[in-house]
Amino acid sequence: MSDTTGLLAHNWSFAIFLLGVVGLIGFMLGVSSLLGSRAVGRSKNDPFESGIVSTGGARLRLSAKFYLVAMLFVIFDVEALFLFAWSVSVRESGWAGFIEATVFIAILLAGLVYLWRIGALDWAPESRRKRQAKLKQ
Repeated sequence: MSDTTGLLAHNWSFAIFLLGVVGLIGFMLGVSSLLGSRAVGRSKNDPFESGIVSTGGARLRLSAKFYLVAMLFVIFDVEALFLFAWSVSVRESGWAGFIEATVFIAILLAGLVYLWRIGALDWAPESRRKRQAKLKQ
């Protein structure tokens, strides 16, 4: 009997929580529609970002290098997070943790050197770099 009562009490509290959430959402939407501005203007439907009126279309063709650099940033950022977690517990991990962190950093550096050597971090294509090198001579 106590299991059934506990389950019923849990479900009622969840139902009250859901009603509160739905009520809060309805209140926020209702107040914003009542108090919101209804002014119609020529530039009301124009996109506005950071104080600058946009020009051109949203369908720009970007080089894959942008995505590659963004992915590399995320990868190395996550690894920096692991190193921060290690640095917080450096005393508890001892020499074994220090050696593991050193191996981890060495692998990261090897990966970075590899990416640099294959040209993954270069913005300009090789043909443009050669052309610019000829112009400088």
